[in-house]
Amino acid sequence: VRRFQESSGIEVDAQFDTEASKTVGLVNRIVEEAQRPRCDVFWNNEILHTLRLAKLGLLDTYRAPNGADLPANYRSADGLWHGFAARGRVLLVNTEKLPNRDDWPTSIRDLADPKRRGQGGIARPLFGTTATHAAVLFATWGEQPATEFFQAVKENASVESGNRQVSIAVGRGQLAFGLTDTDDAMLEIEAGNPVAVVFPDQGDEQMGTLFIPNTVAIIKNGPNPQAAQALVDYLLSDEVERRLAAGPSAQIPVHPDVTERSRAMPDEPVKWMEVDFEAAADHWEATADKMRDLFAG
Repeated sequence: VRRFQESSGIEVDAQFDTEASKTVGLVNRIVEEAQRPRCDVFWNNEILHTLRLAKLGLLDTYRAPNGADLPANYRSADGLWHGFAARGRVLLVNTEKLPNRDDWPTSIRDLADPKRRGQGGIARPLFGTTATHAAVLFATWGEQPATEFFQAVKENASVESGNRQVSIAVGRGQLAFGLTDTDDAMLEIEAGNPVAVVFPDQGDEQMGTLFIPNTVAIIKNGPNPQAAQALVDYLLSDEVERRLAAGPSAQIPVHPDVTERSRAMPDEPVKWMEVDFEAAADHWEATADKMRDLFAG
């Protein structure tokens, strides 16, 4: 944002969320201000709540030139949002707790395996990327299989307050493995802790690893539409994806023209999960209710 201000001369008044409320607090504020929007651009480090705003009719159409070559499931067909710079949902393994690579988990389903009871960890799936992951699984697997999976996860795994806490617990050896995001996993790796990353579900018959992008959207009837378009154009530039890939969170470029690799990615190819994020957003309310029933206590 600072570089955008310097290059464009446009001043940006940025409002940030909190770790406790994740993106939900900002989303609720946008909804509350719908009759008289104060926000111009919503930059979200995940996707589900951006889609919720789209379904509420609170986003404006803008077909950004820099977003034209994005994969179809990482941009809105109606021009309401664009995705960029993803994070992978990975398994972080403590290599001292599991020194034999053959014993490492290879699927998110290992979190629900009774043979691994007490070994794994997951963030409470009420906010953030873990909630998004839950909605994707409900949309992909169906309500009953997804509910059974999370019930088994609750019985088998340690439920932590967030992805960062999962990663810390694995890094300290309190857990043998855990489901987290690549940015949190990289913090443990670069701190020199005995950990390794597994991109889950890479088999021929498996679904692949979920990658959740940042999203950017323009708020309908916002006060500064031209400046909003300029900021969106900048955020969707190759330069921004390269900077985010090289930065502390090692985010993974989505633009096909960005050839720089994130250091979070392995040398071998990774199978990306094919996701219908719109369907996941449609499942959000039912998913959130089920997750609260299981994990809010």
